Amino acid sequence: MEEKTTGKERKQKKSTRKKGGLKQILTNLRVEFGRIIWPDRDTLTKSTAAVVVSSVALGIIIAVIDMIIKFGLGFVIA
Repeated sequence: MEEKTTGKERKQKKSTRKKGGLKQILTNLRVEFGRIIWPDRDTLTKSTAAVVVSSVALGIIIAVIDMIIKFGLGFVIA
């Protein structure tokens, strides 16, 4: 169930978000980027290959289904 807030409470929430300014935001962003675990080249290559193969396979499946539907409609209509 959703809690109802008054206008004053909403203003207080907005004002707390703006504390620190741009410098604090950039500092936090730098810290967060430092926490990222970047994949090594081998993992990145394997993941990319998996995505490409999956995309091609799905494209072929969709094309085959499309041809079947076209043939079926052509047979029914003609």
